[in-house]
Amino acid sequence: MTQLILAEAALTPEGDLGRYWLRLAQGRILGAGHGHPPETPDLHLTEGVLAPGFVDVHAHGGGGAAFTEGADAAGTVLTAHRHRGTTTMLASLVSAPIPALLDQAERLRPLVETGELAGIHLEGPWLSCAHRGAHEVSLLSDPTPEAVSAVLEHQAAKLLRYVTLAPELPGALEAVARLQAAGLVVGVGHTGADVAQTRAALSAGASAATHLFNAMLGLHHREPGPPLALLEDSTAFLELISDGVHLDPEMVRYVWHSAARNGGPRRLVLVSDAMAGAAAPEGRYALGTLNVDVADGVARLQAPDGAQGAIAGSAVTLAEAVRRSILDAGIAPGEALMGATANPAEMIGLADVGRLLPGGRADLVLLDPAWQVNSVMRRGRWLGEAPGPGPQTDAPAG
Repeated sequence: MTQLILAEAALTPEGDLGRYWLRLAQGRILGAGHGHPPETPDLHLTEGVLAPGFVDVHAHGGGGAAFTEGADAAGTVLTAHRHRGTTTMLASLVSAPIPALLDQAERLRPLVETGELAGIHLEGPWLSCAHRGAHEVSLLSDPTPEAVSAVLEHQAAKLLRYVTLAPELPGALEAVARLQAAGLVVGVGHTGADVAQTRAALSAGASAATHLFNAMLGLHHREPGPPLALLEDSTAFLELISDGVHLDPEMVRYVWHSAARNGGPRRLVLVSDAMAGAAAPEGRYALGTLNVDVADGVARLQAPDGAQGAIAGSAVTLAEAVRRSILDAGIAPGEALMGATANPAEMIGLADVGRLLPGGRADLVLLDPAWQVNSVMRRGRWLGEAPGPGPQTDAPAG
């Protein structure tokens, strides 16, 4: 038994918005095409935009829980984000001693092996002390050959997909080459590197910017820092936290258009960088060993005497990043949606999510005219109420 869905407006594999149909069965897309479907659809979506489920390659938590807390807490994180449109996630782990990080990764192994998680992102400990952001300074270290070997030779290495490091650290360029050769994506981030050091990292195998502009030197006229090298490299993927806090919408628009002219819009990757307070009530949460206060939609490190602490991740989901990119930064809807679907999937090498193509997973998100999430399907099952004439809770598509 199959289900045929027709959407008057869907994100096509080419990145356009247009009429598109899908045939689904057993959690997969069996067939897809532009224009009229081959027969009368079971579900005809006449309003809103249908897109692939969102793919978040940089998130630490949500729903009041964090990935560092183990598999049960990770389940809470995944549920919170899935109901807001994100059907594929990497688990981002903050800086800790290497043995502790590997232990945290092992605790998530069941979720990776069943496909509930797409893998693990190590954001640290190989970061710059001066640009550490919300990472405990005492836990930072250099990517020495011994440290890299400890990661790559551990059984948890097979769970990893993405590593962030600062290329100016001792041993960093050798580390980049070894990590890339092992099949990992390497992102330049939390760094005080200059242009030359960043270009050297890209030449060694780095292929991404971890939250571009945040926790790194900016585009100063005498010290342009990593952003210049990353923007000029036509193949580097660029993470953007489009939450109205980490980046001004004008900067989002500038980066988007600049990168689109040099390598194309496929380089732009929207991320949430969400911590435990995303999709949860405002209050105090932990990010690694640090306390974070979420107030007025902003996550900041706890600071004494009423001082304003540093930004510590975000309290948004990827759906909010998409909406802000469209409405506040003026990004074309198709491009913004690709930045949350096909582009991040390509960045970390996922072939069966991010585009509505035959063989892919039946992961869908329906957005209303205000770009709010209306309905979500994961692996062929609607989460909560399905679109259409009546409610349908966790009912399989075929």
